[in-house]
Amino acid sequence: MTQPDIAIHANADVLAAAAAARLVTRLVDLQSSGNVPKLVLTGGGVGIGLLRQLRHSPARDAVDWSRVEFYWGDERFLPPGDPERNETQAREALLDHVAVDPSLVYPMGADVGMGASGADEAAAEYADLLRRKARPEDHGPVPAFDISLVGMGGEGHTLSVFPESPAVHETERTVVAVYNCPKAPPTRVSLTLSALRNSVEVWIVTAGQEKAAAVAMALGGAGEIAIPVAGARGRRRSRWLLDKAAASKLPRDLVPSLG
Repeated sequence: MTQPDIAIHANADVLAAAAAARLVTRLVDLQSSGNVPKLVLTGGGVGIGLLRQLRHSPARDAVDWSRVEFYWGDERFLPPGDPERNETQAREALLDHVAVDPSLVYPMGADVGMGASGADEAAAEYADLLRRKARPEDHGPVPAFDISLVGMGGEGHTLSVFPESPAVHETERTVVAVYNCPKAPPTRVSLTLSALRNSVEVWIVTAGQEKAAAVAMALGGAGEIAIPVAGARGRRRSRWLLDKAAASKLPRDLVPSLG
């Protein structure tokens, strides 16, 4: 198990800017080594704010965006182009403004009117995509994502894996349909924690006082059944990028200098 790498920033805006700068640096490093980075995107205020910061960053064009593969960790099962879809927000924040290769952008399926079974089909299709993209050296049915960006909710959910839910108990499937979510919309598609843990690096990016208790529990050793974000770990690095409010309940020995 990787030890968490914690960075704390003054507020949500500084956090998003700092995370964007870290991401540019990491992507450039990967590309300079001849790799095509595999990046998992997240939604939420800070996650989309990070992408907006990237869009406006002077360093943005240091990345060859046509040589980045884009995946999603979870998606709200809504019609194509719905403004609440993570894909729609990511495109508006960044992807529509940089020279991505459309063939390397892999959104999760949308609701095209098939009813509840559509989410199950979308999950199965995404799992099949990941299986086809995985290489033998990835040691599993999903690619070894270079960086997976995830957020978290105040009760400790990450991706669309909620406390005590069927998804948090899933150990075999890599992508699942999620029903009856405690926050709208109720139907989603999500990577499982086991799929997420095939990432080389997982970055948990979150802000706000309402997240502080769950952050402290996750970093204090809580189990993933009760606090799913505790199970968000990378093979080599588990990086927590927080604002001061979200870190406010961490024990003193876990608090680094303010970034």
